[in-house]
Amino acid sequence: MAVTLLALYRRPEGGDEALATFWRRYRNEHMPLIEKVPGLRGTKIWNVSRRYAGEDLVATCEMYFDDSDSLKAAVRSDEMRVAGENLNEFANGLLTLVALEEAQAE
Repeated sequence: MAVTLLALYRRPEGGDEALATFWRRYRNEHMPLIEKVPGLRGTKIWNVSRRYAGEDLVATCEMYFDDSDSLKAAVRSDEMRVAGENLNEFANGLLTLVALEEAQAE
């Protein structure tokens, strides 16, 4: 069963300049590293255009994998470690990361 790794990013402190820096580094540095992760089938980045409730999120990224074994291997890979180290340089404390599997109706 396909699984999705979902990254949710909170708004960085520092106003518009900090947000612009986040987006520049995210697109130009982080995503090229993520694209090298083994087993990754694709990604989709979302800009959060409006918040109705909850945390002040600015972005989400969906990362698609064939199955939970592929995701587990990806999370343990050197490529994911490098991408994580890069992300910590400019978005430390902003990330929530969860794995999603389709709910089965009973």
